[in-house]
Amino acid sequence: MHRLTPRQLCWAPVAMLAACAPGGAPTFPLVGAYFPGWMMCGLIGIATAVGLRVAFVLTGIDAILSFRLFTYVALGTIAALAVWVLAFGP
Repeated sequence: MHRLTPRQLCWAPVAMLAACAPGGAPTFPLVGAYFPGWMMCGLIGIATAVGLRVAFVLTGIDAILSFRLFTYVALGTIAALAVWVLAFGP
């Protein structure tokens, strides 16, 4: 097991903050309060996964899926990341 030296431990907080942008997280006003963009994308991803589950059950596709949980989590993640790129991407 590799142990960190005291010198390395001093730089750990700096390394954790290295990727933080000074501009802050993307937010938008919603009913007078600033709403974080990542939460909106997550909720859209969950709603998409639930909607696709209902559609797959109604069409019979759900019965032939072998890894249902993995499939719906992946579809929800793809939807959430797509919304993130479209709404807040470069």
